[in-house]
Amino acid sequence: MPTAKFIVLDGPEGCGKSTQAQLLLAHLKSTSQNAILVRDPGTTLIGEQIRTILLNPANGEMNMRAEMLLYMAARAQMMAQVILPALESGQTVICDRFVSSTLAYQLGGDGLTADDIRKTAAIAIRDRWPDLTIILDLPIDKAMARINRQKDRIEQRSRDYHEQVRKNYLSQAAADPKHYRVIAADRPQDAVHADIRKELSSL
Repeated sequence: MPTAKFIVLDGPEGCGKSTQAQLLLAHLKSTSQNAILVRDPGTTLIGEQIRTILLNPANGEMNMRAEMLLYMAARAQMMAQVILPALESGQTVICDRFVSSTLAYQLGGDGLTADDIRKTAAIAIRDRWPDLTIILDLPIDKAMARINRQKDRIEQRSRDYHEQVRKNYLSQAAADPKHYRVIAADRPQDAVHADIRKELSSL
């Protein structure tokens, strides 16, 4: 039996990660691999309640440190309740967003450093970091054009903010090529999915 892996799909708004996560789950199951899909924040009852608070446009006064800590609280619950038990039972876990998102979206806000975020994350996730984080990279114009619904609290932020988020994702990947891969997301779904499968084969 192959060792269970913890795989994260992440990237800017509209990059298609949720669709690709579903495609990857279907692929793994079709090859008789035991796998589950979770979303961050969310998945657990507590996590979904925190997600509602985080994405509600009415909560515009939220401080960036409070925002970061709420994301970590949702992760702590999901790790304890779902991810760690799944990995221990031999299931591969596909996660739609994770700490890589906080290192992209909250970095620099209210003076938050990458070290601050990683130290807080280590407590929340019990130091169980992903085996592989795949960043689906997409230019901001194309990313925003793909959002065809009312934008949530994070999506409503300025173009400059989202440009910086994209740069933060790419910087993470460049700094840790062992655990990150970048895949261009402005291509047909099948081509992106094929590249994701290729990267997973390296594990």
